[in-house]
Amino acid sequence: MTDDASSRDGKVGYKRPPTHTRFQKGQSGNPRGRQKGVRNFAADVKCSLEIPVTVNDKGRVRRVSTQRALILRLREKALKDNLRALETFLGLARTHNNDEAGERLAGQPVADEDQAILEAFFEEVRSRVATAGEPAWEPSRKEEVGGDG
Repeated sequence: MTDDASSRDGKVGYKRPPTHTRFQKGQSGNPRGRQKGVRNFAADVKCSLEIPVTVNDKGRVRRVSTQRALILRLREKALKDNLRALETFLGLARTHNNDEAGERLAGQPVADEDQAILEAFFEEVRSRVATAGEPAWEPSRKEEVGGDG
């Protein structure tokens, strides 16, 4: 064999590594294996959302988690008539608010007075959006009455 010939000859070169650097018989090429501390992407995201950040809230400096800071920022943008943020925030609320009161009220019809208030609010938002030049956000009937949409 060529390996035996190169070890006997002592020649080192292309495809002839020195004998002392070759893999030893019966020994793995990766003896320690995969490291235990290696994380996947989901674990990295979870870890990064737990890191505390400094937030200025009404002139007060507070330390909150990154996740909490992102939710506060999204809420702030939604309250300032950012329709995309409002839609995202309402979607998160609809997904994660599993309180019993909301489930009990979801199937009930909305009172005429409450429906009038909702329609006035949507008209106000539509008029603000029309003056700002953004496309109008049209909620479905289910969203208007507070159901899943």
